[in-house]
Amino acid sequence: MRATLKEMTDTDTPAAASRPARLKVIAFFARYGTIAALLLMIIAFSIKSPDSFLTLQNFLNILNQSSLTAIIAGGLTITLVVGEFDLSVGYVSRLAVVLVAGLMSFQHLPVIVAAALVLLLGGLIGGTNGVLVTKARINAVVATLGMGTILVGVSYTYTNGQPIQAGLPASFLSFATGKFAGIPNLVIISAIVLVILWITMNWTDLGQRLQAVGGNKEAARLSGIAVDRVRIFAFVTSGLCAAPTGVLLSSLIGSGTPAAGDGYLLSAFAAVFLGSATLRDGEFHIVGTAVGVVILNTGINGLSIIGVATSFQNIFTGGVLIVAVGLSTLARRYTKG
Repeated sequence: MRATLKEMTDTDTPAAASRPARLKVIAFFARYGTIAALLLMIIAFSIKSPDSFLTLQNFLNILNQSSLTAIIAGGLTITLVVGEFDLSVGYVSRLAVVLVAGLMSFQHLPVIVAAALVLLLGGLIGGTNGVLVTKARINAVVATLGMGTILVGVSYTYTNGQPIQAGLPASFLSFATGKFAGIPNLVIISAIVLVILWITMNWTDLGQRLQAVGGNKEAARLSGIAVDRVRIFAFVTSGLCAAPTGVLLSSLIGSGTPAAGDGYLLSAFAAVFLGSATLRDGEFHIVGTAVGVVILNTGINGLSIIGVATSFQNIFTGGVLIVAVGLSTLARRYTKG
């Protein structure tokens, strides 16, 4: 009788009753807070500048501006799914920017051949990162940051620090700004990449293995999964997505500029962590990453339209990354509690 009374007093007090309610509110905010933030931004920018922000053309602009970040963030998502970090993605993009331009300008290779070689190199760099992490047992942060530093040196060595502009085919220069059926080419390409990654993660045996390794490496190994191969594949995917981001960026800016591509590292991480706190319990997933990219670029686009200084974009992106990691942590802690 005493135990029953204690149970009743523990569960029937207002404080005890309010705890689950508070947890539910926190969990709801952690899971859907990013969606609410996107809606609030759209409403605020629409009120502030309805003629410029709230238009179909501007929403297409946001999607177009989101495209390159979406591609590189999609590959990064796969790496994070298996519990690893890849800090080299921005530097792979940087190298891709100058290399694709150089192969066409210096070696006079056709556009398709130059792009294919750069994509192959991106996958090779990703594979090297994977081997360093899985076989050499180097921490992923150290290995990929070291690789990124090497790539910076290679980029500057290849170009002597000068942008490559001469000899680029007109078809290459016009591709990134072109449209198909009124939709920008970059939007179409990013959508295709994200759909392929989503199908891989959700509808294939490989996707299940990726998630199993990310959930518990030892349990995955005991169940017969080749854990190291899966982890290497994740790094290869990250490199394969970073490289075309650089190729498309080179087409967009019309040159092989050594410093181009650096900003995508922070943006990609911010988008992926925002996505992990969107509709899921702090888990990395492709749909969330796509939403995270749109949230990030909606904010940057809106701030630009209302006249906020361009330099504030870095402050906004860094702040979003901090908030995104916080929301992701809340989602994991309370939604599963």
